[in-house]
Amino acid sequence: MMTKRKHALAGVALVGAAAIALTGCAGGAEETGDGPADRPIEIAVFNGWDEGIAASHLWESVLEAQGYDVNLTYADVAPIYAGLAKGDFDLVLDTWLPTTHADYLEQYGDDLVDLGAWNDEASLTIAVNEDAPIDSLEELAANADEFGGQIVGIEPGSGLMRITGDEVVPGYGLEDMTLVESSTPAMLSELKSATDGGENIVVTLWRPHWAYNAFPLKDLEDPQGLLGDAESIHSVSSATFADEFPEVNDWIADFQMPSELLYSLEDALFNGESSGDYAPVVETWIADNQEWVDGLTS
Repeated sequence: MMTKRKHALAGVALVGAAAIALTGCAGGAEETGDGPADRPIEIAVFNGWDEGIAASHLWESVLEAQGYDVNLTYADVAPIYAGLAKGDFDLVLDTWLPTTHADYLEQYGDDLVDLGAWNDEASLTIAVNEDAPIDSLEELAANADEFGGQIVGIEPGSGLMRITGDEVVPGYGLEDMTLVESSTPAMLSELKSATDGGENIVVTLWRPHWAYNAFPLKDLEDPQGLLGDAESIHSVSSATFADEFPEVNDWIADFQMPSELLYSLEDALFNGESSGDYAPVVETWIADNQEWVDGLTS
């Protein structure tokens, strides 16, 4: 069995390394009749996007139980789409449409296949502590000092950061505030510190996310609708995936996960004591939801 989880990597260097590794792997791949390619399934996972991490580890466990080998590779958003279009990756399970990742599908769309949405309740948010003195993005500029003059962001390559920087900041006159380019774990660390210290904080966030269960938060109203409407989370594959792994392609295309189940899995993975060793946590969660999990491959 090949490596289950690679640590977070970022940048074009990852794509180059993945291309070298997978060229050697793909070069020896052979299809047995109408069956799957004789190589691992390569699933790419966005750094810090917890719903995608949860879904990817769930499918890793499900597919391995069905006899497939699976590799998960963590990277930032931009290199993942570039690698997926080149065939270095087979799947990404965390594409947000029609807004957040639309630019990437427009850029690489001819080399990608949208397998459909598995959750329809996703939304981008700007959140503050529940007892913050404001309720709307329209009030943020006038109260910037209450939040240290900054909005704590996540990975700079993410659609959320692009939309926040390009749309929300100018739209609500927030140019005097600093949009901090960070990472999702670093943002969550700042959120925890502010919560523990009783301090105000404003962060870029999204639903579904376990932080809404872990911290007392409220979303700032977005009267101009600059963060967009609710979105859907899609699975997107390389152009050759259906031919190489037809059975898995059909399972992923049929995949649906209600938000309540997703929150449950995220809570188990990220709001406990897994310390990054997700496999036993996923196995326990699967055992508690066995009937639903069995339906993923039936």
